[in-house]
Amino acid sequence: MNTRTMVMNAAVAAVYAALTLALAPLSYGPIQVRLSEWMTLLAFVNPKLVPGLVIGCALANLASPFGAIDIVVGTLATWIAVYGMRFVPNLYLASLLPVISNGVIIGLELAFLGALDGMSLPAVMAYIALGEAIAVSVIGVIVMRLLWRSETIRRLLGA
Repeated sequence: MNTRTMVMNAAVAAVYAALTLALAPLSYGPIQVRLSEWMTLLAFVNPKLVPGLVIGCALANLASPFGAIDIVVGTLATWIAVYGMRFVPNLYLASLLPVISNGVIIGLELAFLGALDGMSLPAVMAYIALGEAIAVSVIGVIVMRLLWRSETIRRLLGA
């Protein structure tokens, strides 16, 4: 990994973690909209940014009320989503990977931890997926389409 790629990954990790922490009440729990998840679409644009996204998620999950298990399981859910983005043909399909991955995996994690707050597992999975859909499939797609208009941003992202 060259220096430029390492710096880009460090920046992505820092922004993802800072945004998640700054919006902490929305970022954790059975009903969440982790707005920083829009950044997962950066992996679709440049798969070399996967490490920064995964590290950013792990750093953000250090503050999770669910502890060490969320650092591992939550980060795994993000890794599955961002790794898979290299295999999908367009931004819209890429945006569905975090919706599915996080909906299922985080839903199961919360069930395992007994943190469903009286809700059923399918309801929690649906709420997590809905939060991801808002953050990634709506906000993320809009942000990426706006960013993509800039030649400077495309060059910066290495695409």
